[in-house]
Amino acid sequence: MLAESSIAETVSLQRSFFATGKPKNIDFRIEQLKKLKEVIKQSAESIFTAVNADLNKPMFEAYTSELGAITQEIDYALKHIKAWTKIQKKPVSLSLQPASAEICPEPLGVVLIISPWNYPFALSITPLVGAIASGNCAIIKPSELAPHTSKLIAEIITKNFPSEYITVVEGGVSTSQELLKQKFDHIFFTGGTAVGKIIMEAAAKHLTPVTLELGGKSPCIVDEDVNIEVAAKRITWGKFMNSGQTCIAPDYIFVHKNVKQDLCKYIKQSIQEFYGENPIESPDYGRIIGKKHYQKLASLLTGDILVGGESNEDELYIAPTIIDHVTWEDEIMQDEIFGPILPIMEYSDIETAISQINSRPKPLALYIFSQDKNFQTKILQETSSGGVCINDTIKQVGGSSLPFGGVGDSGIGSYHGKASFDTFSHYKSILKRPFYLDLKILYPPYEGKLSLLKKLLG
Repeated sequence: MLAESSIAETVSLQRSFFATGKPKNIDFRIEQLKKLKEVIKQSAESIFTAVNADLNKPMFEAYTSELGAITQEIDYALKHIKAWTKIQKKPVSLSLQPASAEICPEPLGVVLIISPWNYPFALSITPLVGAIASGNCAIIKPSELAPHTSKLIAEIITKNFPSEYITVVEGGVSTSQELLKQKFDHIFFTGGTAVGKIIMEAAAKHLTPVTLELGGKSPCIVDEDVNIEVAAKRITWGKFMNSGQTCIAPDYIFVHKNVKQDLCKYIKQSIQEFYGENPIESPDYGRIIGKKHYQKLASLLTGDILVGGESNEDELYIAPTIIDHVTWEDEIMQDEIFGPILPIMEYSDIETAISQINSRPKPLALYIFSQDKNFQTKILQETSSGGVCINDTIKQVGGSSLPFGGVGDSGIGSYHGKASFDTFSHYKSILKRPFYLDLKILYPPYEGKLSLLKKLLG
C-alpha cells in the first residue's frame, strides 16, 4: 500500500527498475505470470470473502467472473507469450532494396491501471496480466468503493511483488488526482464515461495514450422468431447477475410487439426461478455497491412496474425489476442504468428500432435474439457497438480470443488475450540496410537524375 506523498517517488523507482531491462526479459515475464496465478489460487477464499463483503456477490458468480476469468487470461498468455514476443519479418519494397525489415514488440514502460468497483478483483488484475506479459512495470489503483477487495489486492501485490515492479495505491478521488499528475507510458481505465473524459484530459497533458473501458446503454433486440423461453432466461441471467452492476448488462429491451407479452411472462418466471419469491432472501442475489448508487437507482423505480420494484436502503437492496411502457423521454432512458432495473420497449419495424439506437451514443454491447440470419446481418451491418452477442448475453467477453472494448462514448481500445499484449506494447518498425550498392542517384546534386528516378520507381 502506498501513501499519496510517495506516488512520484514510486513512479521514479519503477522507471529505474524498468531501465534495468529485467521486466522485458521473457523468462522473467513467464515467471511473474506463474507466480500471479499461484498467488490468486492460494488467495481464493480471501477473494470470495472480500467481493462478498463489498457486493454480497455469491461464491459461484465470484468464481466465474472474478477468479476463473483471470486464470483463463494467465493461461492464455503463458501459452502464447513466446509467439507474441517474436520479431516479425516483413517484406521490403524493391525501391528500398537491398534491405530487410522487421517489427519488434516492446513494452511501453510504466503503466497505470485504474479499476472499478463492480468486478473489483478481476478488473484490477486482468489488465495487469497484459501489462506483465508485455514487459511493463505497473501501478494499480483499485476502487475505494470496494474497500475490502481494494485492501486485499494491496496485500496480495505487496506481499508477492516488489514495489519497483508492481504496486498498489489505495485511496479516493484525491489519490487518483495525484496519480494523474504523474507521467505514465499508458493509462488503462475502467469506469464511467464522465470519469473517462477526466482521465483522457489529464493524460493529454503528458501525451499519454489511454485505454478507456466505459459503458453505455446496451440494447437487447428480441425478434419474434426466437425460442422466447430460452431468450428470457438468458436475458434475465445477464441483466441481474451482480445486481445489474455489469457494464455489458442488457440496459433495455427492444422486443417485437408480437412476442412482448410472452417475453415479459417468461422473464418474470425466470426471476422467480433464479431468486425465489423474495429475492432479498436469496443467497444468489447481490446488493448495490453503496447508498449514492442505491438512491440513484431507487429514483428510477417509477412507471408501469411489471415485476419487482421493492427496495430497502438499509440492505442496499433493489429487487429485480421490469418496467413496461417506457419511452425515450423517460428518465430511465437518459443514462446507463447500471442496476437491476430492466425497461422494455416494443417495435414493429426493425428499421425504426435501428434508427433509434443509432441516434444515441454507441453502446459497449449489443444483443440480438433472432434465428433469422438476414435479421442478424442487417443489425450487424447497420449498427455500431463495442461488441455483439447473438442469442445470449455477456458471453462475448468469456474467452481470450475476442478483444473486448468499446467504440465512441463506450470506450477507446481493447484488451483480453492478444489484445491485452498489444495494448501495453509498442510495435517498433526496423529497417536494416547493408553498405554495398550505395546508389548515388539519391544524393545531391539532383540535376539530370529525376527522369532516371522515375524509371526506377516505376
